[in-house]
Amino acid sequence: MIIDILLAGLIALRDYVATHVLTCLVPAFLLAGAMVTFIDREVILNYLGEKANKIKSFSLASISSFFVAVCSCTVIPVASGLYYSGAGIGVAFIILWVAPAANILALIYTGNIIGGEMVLARVISALLMAFAVGSVMTIVFGKEKQTEVFAAPQTKEKRSIINKKDLFLILLIVLNLLLPNYLVASGPYFYKILVWLVTTLITGIYAYKILPIAKIKSWLMETWWFVRIIFPLLLLGVFIVGVIGKILPEEWIRNWLGGNTIGASFLATMIGAVTYFATMTEAPFVDTLMKLGMGKGPALALLLTGPGLSLPNWLAIAKVFGIKKALVYVPTIVVLGTLVGWFWGNFIF
Repeated sequence: MIIDILLAGLIALRDYVATHVLTCLVPAFLLAGAMVTFIDREVILNYLGEKANKIKSFSLASISSFFVAVCSCTVIPVASGLYYSGAGIGVAFIILWVAPAANILALIYTGNIIGGEMVLARVISALLMAFAVGSVMTIVFGKEKQTEVFAAPQTKEKRSIINKKDLFLILLIVLNLLLPNYLVASGPYFYKILVWLVTTLITGIYAYKILPIAKIKSWLMETWWFVRIIFPLLLLGVFIVGVIGKILPEEWIRNWLGGNTIGASFLATMIGAVTYFATMTEAPFVDTLMKLGMGKGPALALLLTGPGLSLPNWLAIAKVFGIKKALVYVPTIVVLGTLVGWFWGNFIF
């Protein structure tokens, strides 16, 4: 029995490494390092910093996150890279939430499997939760002195947030992160690797041509910082999730997720908050449970929190952003996910 449980954790770890490290985490870490290295920290404070207009900065973060197809783990280096470039805490956690919970790739896939009604509910709920999460994190942590480190003396000179050559490099890294998932939504994983390899070569050649060696070293050092801090915790979390998946009986889940009660929505939210779902994998899982009698409210809660949170995500957030922030963010998402599932299940669907 113990061997089977440990084996389940190792299998989950093997599958994660085999299908996520190259095409997801490598470009995500490179993107995080690039944002810290190339983005003008003073200028970004004007758009996404703590003193920026919250409606504008939250809206920009929410809308842009829809176009980033990443899972709850891959998004951490992206959001933390932006945060350590000077973005406000509310903005960083909006990206942490929306990008995995409601990216356009997952929405399209959800529509194909479950239907447009659930997609609309997912979009509206993700946006409302994003503003709530951003507001909570800003109220609790917005006055921390950490963001002041990035502030520079005010000058009248108009500066751009990033020069054109560096911006194009970041766009290449973003394509390196997104194209394997967008171009190869189905089919053998080998095709994703081919797309990743081509975009990686293009990105590497471009970086070598436009950047001095010292700048490349600085970029790689920043990237390594994120890898060193985040990657071990992701592996540990994935292993634990595999073990939990082996222990938790399927029949018990099915029996307790029927209807649209607050308890069913809470349970669905907690299952989603602990279990790791790669982006788009939540849709077929939820569809299966719905066919077995799962209520639409709990289904929506699981669609949101499944890809939006995970145990590896908790651990990495605590390490990168601090334990206090993780202890505020995770319960906030759990409460909001529960209420959203209950409300839609009883009053909308």
